[in-house]
Amino acid sequence: MYIVDDICYAGTPCDEVRVVQATPLKGGMLLVLFSSGEKKLFDALSIKGSAFEPLKDESVFASISVQHGFVSWADGTIDLAPEYMYENSVPYNECDDLLECA
Repeated sequence: MYIVDDICYAGTPCDEVRVVQATPLKGGMLLVLFSSGEKKLFDALSIKGSAFEPLKDESVFASISVQHGFVSWADGTIDLAPEYMYENSVPYNECDDLLECA
């Protein structure tokens, strides 16, 4: 465990990565922009534990906000460490949405 900016994190410290922006998509997916400039897709419904059950409700899932570099829902009662999201997401290529990329 370690503390940064008065926030306690599980695990060991690593190169700091922060969430800059998180956009909810259909099916419990998030499009996340990290401080590294990388965009990645994160499956929020894959998170196990009763604390995350409310995310199955679309209105709760849509209530996402980014605070201090991490995402939270339900007025801060549910949150995720940015390191966890980064490590458990897949790269997003905007060209995947287009028929052609220049």
